[in-house]
Amino acid sequence: MSARETILKRLRERADGPLEAPESDFAVVTGRGWTAQERLARFERWITSVHGEVIHASRDGWTEALAGVLRDKGVQRLALGHEHPVAAAARTALAGTGIELVAVDRDIESWQREQFESVDAALTSTGGGIAETGSLWLWPTPDEPRLLSLVPPIHIAVLDAETLEDTLFDVMVAHDWAAGMPTNALLISGPSKTADIEQTLAYGVHGPRELIILVRHAGTAT
Repeated sequence: MSARETILKRLRERADGPLEAPESDFAVVTGRGWTAQERLARFERWITSVHGEVIHASRDGWTEALAGVLRDKGVQRLALGHEHPVAAAARTALAGTGIELVAVDRDIESWQREQFESVDAALTSTGGGIAETGSLWLWPTPDEPRLLSLVPPIHIAVLDAETLEDTLFDVMVAHDWAAGMPTNALLISGPSKTADIEQTLAYGVHGPRELIILVRHAGTAT
């Protein structure tokens, strides 16, 4: 009998019965009980505290807000998908505006240099947001690949206000992450930043220097 088998045998033959896994207590990571308004306020406070920018828009008028952002930021080339409703609506709204809409459903090797050097901004959808940390969560797809939110200097993310959850744990439970996750699940809590060089905080060194969140509301934007 091996040492491992001996140890397991002793554990099974304990006088007070076999060992059982303790009951899990997740109270510390859930149960905040915030209202929808409180969730939105907390999300906005945290993400703007790290230089994220939040713009509120109605569900019907968000593409107008997007056009305004692109105009204000001087965006000439916008990378975005085709299939997701956010990308499809943006493509329709921006047709004829003079902004070049860059397709991203290509092999990265065929347009890697273009993505790093000549794309001004990227537009993505989001799975939702986390109020406790001021974070967005994204599940990349071939239509909206991971690098779309990690490379261009400006990342514009569209977030539906009702998809905000209190905590990361609440997101994982509500969307049944245990049943299956993508290769990459992204949590984004502001633009890229680092303080590696002389402890001086710098933005955009390893990714987007600006993160703009368009929050869509079912009614009139607040």
